[in-house]
This record gives sequence, C-alpha cells and structure tokens, in this order.
Amino acid sequence: MRKNLGLIIGLGAIALIALWAMNFYNGSIGLNEDVTKQWSNVENAYQLRADKTKNLVEIVKGAADFEKETLTQVVEARAKATSVNITPGDLSPEKIKAFQEAQDQFSGALSRLMVTVERYPELKAVKGFQDFQTQYEGMENRIGVERKKYNDVARDFNTRIKRFPGNLLAGMFGFSEKGYFEAQEGTENAPDISFK
Repeated sequence: MRKNLGLIIGLGAIALIALWAMNFYNGSIGLNEDVTKQWSNVENAYQLRADKTKNLVEIVKGAADFEKETLTQVVEARAKATSVNITPGDLSPEKIKAFQEAQDQFSGALSRLMVTVERYPELKAVKGFQDFQTQYEGMENRIGVERKKYNDVARDFNTRIKRFPGNLLAGMFGFSEKGYFEAQEGTENAPDISFK
C-alpha cells in the first residue's frame, strides 16, 4: 500500500511538472508569435517608407537640377537599409541593432534631403513632392508606433523566458532573448536652439 502511495505521489509530481512545462511552452509560443507578427508590422512600415522614397528620388531627379550628393546619399542609404534582412527566428539584440543602424542612416539621409529641398521652390510646387511631404510625417509616426509595439511584445516574451523557473526550460525549448529598438544616440538631449 505504501509502495502504491509513493508511486501515485511520484506520478502525480511528474504529471504536474509536465503540465507546467507544457503551459510554459505553449504560452511562450504564443508570445513568440506575437513578436513575429509585430516584427512583420515594423518591416512593413519601413518598407512603405523605402518604397515611397524611391518615388521621391525620381520626382527630385526630374524636377530640378538638384544637389547630386544629397540624392546619392539617400539612394545609398535606402539600398543599405533595404538590404539588412532579419528573419523572425533571429531577432537577437545584435541583429536588431544592425537593422536599426541602417534604418537610422536612411532616416538621416532622408531628413537632409527634406531640408535641402527647402531651397528649391519649384520642386516644392510639384504635386508628387507635396504628396510625399504630406505622407512623410505619417510614415515616420507609424514607424515609431510599430517599433514601440514591437518593444512591448518583445519585453513580454523576454520577461517570460528570463523569470524563474521558466528560465530553466527556455533554453531547452530553444527560446532566446529578442532585441529591442533603442533611441538614437543624442536624442536624450534637448536640441540647442539659438537665434543669432
């Protein structure tokens, strides 16, 4: 009788551990899918900007004797930004950082282009350029929103796989930390505005 009781308790403990492991695995899979879905939204937002910028470059080329260096920088930064590909299965901190750096270079080149355009009133009058200007702020805002949502779901996933006792199973099931988007260096400082 004692032998049977010990066996029942042992089997019960094994069943509880198996249920806990299954719950951890299934919950982690769900969170991983959330991260993958949100990563897709981030990529879509960046791709929209890259596609629209390609049209902008053509408008600028055709509408003015524009500063070639600025245009070349935008084209090169766009090419680099679209060449950095990350699979949803490898959203490591290092890969996210490389992706973000390429996108930040593209953002900087595009911002310089928008500032330079101010010196070309005939270009600002072109309807295609006006449409792009209207859409540009919305695209940048959407990128910011999608990046924040990605960071939120990545944080939920990372928290789950790092907390004890789940961290004991995370590696066994192949779950690894997801990277985060971070603010560009220097954005923590307010811009120095002086009128001289």
